[in-house]
Amino acid sequence: MKALGELKNIQIIILGLCIVFATIVSTVILSKGLLKIKKFTGEVIQVTGSAEKKIISDYIVWDAEFSRRASDLKTAYTKLQEDLKKVKEYLASKGVKEDELEILQVNTKTLYKKNEKGHDTNEIEGYLLSQGIEIKSYDVRKIDKVSRSSTELINQDIQFISEAPQYFYTKLAQLKVEMLAKATENAKQRAISMAKSTGNKIGAIRSARMGVFQITPPTSTDVSWYGENDTSSLEKKVMAVVSATFAIEE
Repeated sequence: MKALGELKNIQIIILGLCIVFATIVSTVILSKGLLKIKKFTGEVIQVTGSAEKKIISDYIVWDAEFSRRASDLKTAYTKLQEDLKKVKEYLASKGVKEDELEILQVNTKTLYKKNEKGHDTNEIEGYLLSQGIEIKSYDVRKIDKVSRSSTELINQDIQFISEAPQYFYTKLAQLKVEMLAKATENAKQRAISMAKSTGNKIGAIRSARMGVFQITPPTSTDVSWYGENDTSSLEKKVMAVVSATFAIEE
């Protein structure tokens, strides 16, 4: 019985030693794992990359308006329709196609006589009718040229007012992908340069976040956090910014 009790005690001691050993091994493994996780999440470098490209607009929208004033509504409308015919003939002579031209509705304004204080009275003095046109085209150069020469219509006794054209780029989705890739590559090169100075290397990219994407006139230096989308210039400058994080390897 004594021998049996001693055997049980020895077994308990051995079991206790195994548990202690297993605990020590588990702690070491867990510690190494935590160190690896800490290293993975802590040793990184965050940089900002950018890319620029000059583009030429491939779509144009041009608005203009002409008007007529007369003492009675019928006369004003008749003259306005005569002007519309002249405007359409002029545009056709400049190569503007029918499917590029949209004739907008006629706007009518009643004009009242003024009193000695300059205020409107209830007496009608006449009517002012105006009509707009809008031209949309992929032939940017052609419409741009027409918009600049359209004041020639004034020589035909037409009260013609031309607005500044709006210039657009229709392949923005494709361009964004290209520019963001270039901006990310620029960020990587900056990270490599920074890490090299400390004797380290750049590893895999951990994260990337798109920053400012803006379209400005070629000579503009404006930068805004919400981005710019210029429509006033035929030629444009596109800039993309990316914030990226890279792993650091020793």
